[in-house]
Amino acid sequence: RPIIMTSFAFIFGMLPLVFAGGVGAVGNRSIGTGAAGGMLIGTLVGVLVIPVLFVIFQSLQERIGKKPSEDDPEIL
Repeated sequence: RPIIMTSFAFIFGMLPLVFAGGVGAVGNRSIGTGAAGGMLIGTLVGVLVIPVLFVIFQSLQERIGKKPSEDDPEIL
């Protein structure tokens, strides 16, 4: 939750740059759009995609991984 709050505070802080007007507004808009969009994408990947991939790969590792049986001699 703190990650999301910090990210959204940054994104909302960039909104004045995204909607800037006047002299030099094109540069401000491009910087604001890139920064806000990058933070939004990074937050979504970090909060949603990475945990889902972790669960998927963890379950695959548990299924594929060899489980030691009682018949195998113990290696020291």
